[in-house]
Amino acid sequence: MRNVWVVATNTFREAVRDRVLYNLVFFALLMMGAAILVGQISIGIQQSVIVSLGLTAISVIGIFIAVFIGVGLVSKEMDKRTLYAVLAKPVQRWQFLLGKYGGLVMTLAVNTAAMAVGLYVALWAVKHPLEKSDWYVLVAVYLIWLKLALIVALAMLFSCFTTPFLAILFTVGIYIAGLYAEDLRTMQAMDLTPTTMKFLRGISYTLPNFENFNVMGAVAHARGVPAALVWQDTGYALLYAAIVLLGSAVIFARRNLK
Repeated sequence: MRNVWVVATNTFREAVRDRVLYNLVFFALLMMGAAILVGQISIGIQQSVIVSLGLTAISVIGIFIAVFIGVGLVSKEMDKRTLYAVLAKPVQRWQFLLGKYGGLVMTLAVNTAAMAVGLYVALWAVKHPLEKSDWYVLVAVYLIWLKLALIVALAMLFSCFTTPFLAILFTVGIYIAGLYAEDLRTMQAMDLTPTTMKFLRGISYTLPNFENFNVMGAVAHARGVPAALVWQDTGYALLYAAIVLLGSAVIFARRNLK
């Protein structure tokens, strides 16, 4: 695992050098401005609006980073010819992929944590001191991070066998479809045959159910998140990401890099 850790730390340093985390300053300033503005124009709903705005921004910015940088983790190394130098060393292909994945997941962890700090600063500016229910935001941020880790795995999978542009389209398409996975299971349509319904239901269980990680509504209204849901989402994300990464390793191991 030493090789994996070396690749992961180098990936994290490269992400920082590429100014990926500079959006945090913009986000913090945006949240501070939103806190002051909402505090002046709204009565009784400041917390709900700020939490919803903050969590949505964390999710959107994180998805942008996960998709575009996740797709480029492999293709950029190949374009720059640095991949060949890495694999010439005692580093196996699966170690390279796992290290790249770990590095971007660490980058996203720092990203979401810093943006969460900005969100708490905004909350404190409007309603200091903070209340016990405000700490539910941390649970929502953690689930967003799990979702982003799963998106990174999908982005790396597609980047192993197709072009960066198509990999982005496939990853975004899977993400959008995953938001409606639960609806596909319960959908009832008169004009669809039973065979089609079974097919759609089967697809729904194959797609990653990203809606499971969405607790913004409950947190925005100061409602707690069940611990069982957090554990289930954690296990689901770990298992699904492991399967996707395994598939990525198999594809990448058979890819002709010449």
